[in-house]
Parts: sequence; C-alpha cells; structure tokens
Amino acid sequence: MPTPVHSSSYSNGPAAEQIGKIRETLLLMASLTDRNLSLALRSLVERDDKLSDAVEAEDSQLDELEVSLDELVINHMATHAPVATDCRFMLVASKISSNLERIGDQAVSIARRARELNKEPLLKPLIDIPRMAQIAAGMLRDSISALIDRKAEMAQEIIRRDKEVDAINKQLARELTSFMLEDPSTITRALNLTLVARSLERIADHCKNIAEEVYYLYQARDIRHERKA
Repeated sequence: MPTPVHSSSYSNGPAAEQIGKIRETLLLMASLTDRNLSLALRSLVERDDKLSDAVEAEDSQLDELEVSLDELVINHMATHAPVATDCRFMLVASKISSNLERIGDQAVSIARRARELNKEPLLKPLIDIPRMAQIAAGMLRDSISALIDRKAEMAQEIIRRDKEVDAINKQLARELTSFMLEDPSTITRALNLTLVARSLERIADHCKNIAEEVYYLYQARDIRHERKA
C-alpha cells in the first residue's frame, strides 16, 4: 500500500473517507494513464494494431474517473468545511486529474497515428520518439511519486526535463521536414510521426503541470510562472 498522498485534518469519519476516496481515485487514474501511454508507444514501436485498439478502449475509463473525482471533490466541499490544507489538496487533485485525462487523450492520438503508420513501411528507425516517450513517462511516474512521498523538491527537477523533450521534438521536426522536401512519397508518414512527437511534447507539458501542482500542494507556493519571469 503506498504512503498516504495527503495527511488530512480529519482523522476518521465520513470526511476522512471522502478524502481517502479522492486520493484512491487519483492514484488509479495515474496508474491507468501510465499504462495507456506505455501501450500507445508499444503500438508504434511493435507495429501492433491490437495495442492501439486497447488504448482507445481504455480511454473511456479515464474519462469516467475524472468525472467521478470531480464529483467527490464537489461533494466534499459542499458537505464539509475543509481547512486550508484540505482545500489545497482537493484543488490540486482536480487539476492533476484533468492533466492525467489529457495525457490519456494524447496517448489515444499516438495510438491512432500508429495505426496509420503501420499500414506503410517504416520511414526511419524509431530513436527520437522512444526517447521522448521515455522522458515523458519518467516525468509522469516521478511526479506521482513526489505526490505520494510528499517530496516537493522533486518537482523542479521534473520540470527541467520538459526542455529535453522540447529540444528533441524540434530536432525531429527539422529532420522530418527534410524527408518531405526530398521525397514527397514520405509526406504522409512524416506528418504522422510529427503528430506523434507533438503529442509526446504535450504529454511532457502535462507532466510538468502535475509536478507544479505537487509543489504547490506541499509548499503552498505557486511556481507555474516563475520560470517565465
């Protein structure tokens, strides 16, 4: 059993049960999101349409869990008078669930592009895209670990990894553009790979958002715009 995500001010009773249910729903979403991202990448690398189908089939579960979590949060806010730390937890839980659902949507996009790519010969060895996926998946898992283990200090290191994904995405975009200019027959495949890379870049953005929310939860400090300044 994982370490509690949040130490509620409620030691027992219905309020504590609701907080626990929110926590469990969030962790279930995180686990399912991680699985779908992994399946989506495998569907591309292994050229397996059945894995693509599995990603699309399981995405509806993420949608249902997001709705369920938001209902739990609203119900708790309406029926109790939570203290500041509990309010912060529920706000963060709702935002994290939204980012997890969007990661799931991007995994579906990757799976759909994989299905199209599987119809044609491989354009180029898949090196950059699996690397992007590895970094993004690591960001997701470490963000959830930081949430579970109450390690806000991990958040800023996780956020820095987003720049690695951005750099790989830009380099790959230049390479795929060259393919299309040199040989028009590669356009469809190159565009699909471009869309896969863009989805992974967005996934990394959502993982960065989760890390920022974890930092806010435990430090009560919003760092979302500090890096821009």
